[in-house]
Amino acid sequence: MTRVLVTGATGFIGRTLVPALAHRGYRVRLALRRETARWPDFENCVVGDINGATHWSAAMDGVDHVVHLAARVHVMQETASDPLAAFRATNVTGTHRLAVAAAAAGVKRFVHLSSVKALRDVSDGGPLDDETPPAPGTPYGLSKREAELALADAARGSSLEAVSLRLPLVYGPGVEGNFRTLLDLCWQRRTLPLASVRNRRSLLFVGNLTDAIMKTLEAPGPLGGTYLICDRPAISTPALIRDIGETLGRRARLVPFPTSGLKLAGTLLRQPGLVDRLLADLAIDDAALRHRLNWRSPYDLSAGLYETVMWYVKTQRGL
Repeated sequence: MTRVLVTGATGFIGRTLVPALAHRGYRVRLALRRETARWPDFENCVVGDINGATHWSAAMDGVDHVVHLAARVHVMQETASDPLAAFRATNVTGTHRLAVAAAAAGVKRFVHLSSVKALRDVSDGGPLDDETPPAPGTPYGLSKREAELALADAARGSSLEAVSLRLPLVYGPGVEGNFRTLLDLCWQRRTLPLASVRNRRSLLFVGNLTDAIMKTLEAPGPLGGTYLICDRPAISTPALIRDIGETLGRRARLVPFPTSGLKLAGTLLRQPGLVDRLLADLAIDDAALRHRLNWRSPYDLSAGLYETVMWYVKTQRGL
């Protein structure tokens, strides 16, 4: 039975991926930060924090593949005195050490979850694709790009195939962050001044990501490299809010307002990044991965939103 080591298993994506891997017939081993995070019915290995000092020998014993979900992610209220150094410690140095251990242990394939932010923060002039030159604009994005390079460096000269999947915003049951905020706003039927926004943003349903990760593990032949992945098609922020409202059964309240005024408000409220995520384009083209894996995403937007809303209503609203 093929054994897969998963880092970050207790996070949003991991909570969907791990049961799906087990259902597919994989033997799943979880690399955990602490004893209290142990999962029943799975192999558990406590490794502590993921950085340049992590010991991987016990976790790597008998492993065929690695799926690396763990990362220091972008946060709205940064507390680190040196954010880039904090991102690099986990995302770059930690990933490199894990990949070196995987290569030494004879692991076959290493799937690393990167981010579209490793390329760009916006997609002005058309969707980003796998030929777009990387120009990350944030400490987080820079650390994810450096992690891709560190992974490729660790795999070079070994039999390890290193694959980095560049993700847009991922949503689904258990989602947190900005998407969860949109669910709350739509549930509360808040009036939102976003009717004038004409942007295009790519999303990715967690069920589609899980399916693509398993297809990546199972793909024949060499597969190393970096690949964008997303749902199709991209969607505007107002259209997304309307679709969420319809699925909730609560019609969205959107009113027009100049985007220049929204940007000014974001600056005054010291939340320019949040406003940019609501207004800017960030569309991607994942044709390369779809062609290489012969992959079609099993969920469309309406199905993904339905699954997400059903989770939200049952678990967060008690209905």
